[in-house]
Amino acid sequence: MSVLVDEDTRVVVQGITGGEGKFHAEQMIEYGTNVVAGAVPGKGGQEVAGVPVYDTVHEAVRREDADASVVFVPPAFAADALFEALDTSLDLVVAITEGIPTQDMAKVNRRLSETDTYLVGPNCPGVITPGEAKLGILPGNIFSSGNVGLVSRSGTLTYQVVDNLTNRGIGQTTAIGIGGDPIIGTSFIDALELFEADPETEAIAMCGEIGGEDEEAAAKYIATEMDTPVAAFIAGRTAPPGKRMGHAGAIVSGSGTGTAESKIRALNDAGVPVGDTPDEVADHIEGYL
Repeated sequence: MSVLVDEDTRVVVQGITGGEGKFHAEQMIEYGTNVVAGAVPGKGGQEVAGVPVYDTVHEAVRREDADASVVFVPPAFAADALFEALDTSLDLVVAITEGIPTQDMAKVNRRLSETDTYLVGPNCPGVITPGEAKLGILPGNIFSSGNVGLVSRSGTLTYQVVDNLTNRGIGQTTAIGIGGDPIIGTSFIDALELFEADPETEAIAMCGEIGGEDEEAAAKYIATEMDTPVAAFIAGRTAPPGKRMGHAGAIVSGSGTGTAESKIRALNDAGVPVGDTPDEVADHIEGYL
């Protein structure tokens, strides 16, 4: 099985006529993803890579029976694109865009809380169910189908851990890049809950980083709510307090939480082994299977 996306997912690409949108739409189609429409205001009636373009997401959903969208819209306009997507019947919205203002995302998340839609991102690589569908910018060639779920704040760490798993013959059910911004739609707990409910997912790899308290919250959830074993990696161990490292959300405030040490301690207390390197995560996962 899988979570969030599979071979039947029907995808709208918001921003498909732009350079990034067009390139990655073509990559998704080549991978086998069922991209059924694009949505760009004022571009209705065009085609990109054989995919019809509509002026609105609502029209694309109505005409093509879409149930998911991927957002490749510049930061200044991305919140409007997300509001438009959330005002439809879509089950899933994946926001790839980096640099969306935090204030805009606070408003988007208030609207999100009024819907049943899963929002993954922003500032994320997307979601992939190997061999079935990918929504986003993930390199499909390093993934393989199997029984390990993966959730990560970092796209690069996702690729590194997955490559290590695949090279050991360990495939994945679904990989979810939740994004590294301060405000995102899908949390670690949301993703862990999905994997816990999936009978095909026998182990979970979790990649976190400094900043925020999501990993500590996830540790509490794992300890009290989960039977599926989890192994983790936390990036940013050498980052000085107050300095942002990579993602906008990867900054230690000095409050005693959000550090690599506090996250590792919380996960260890929940029975989750934390690898010193991404390769050690694969060691722990291999030990579970």
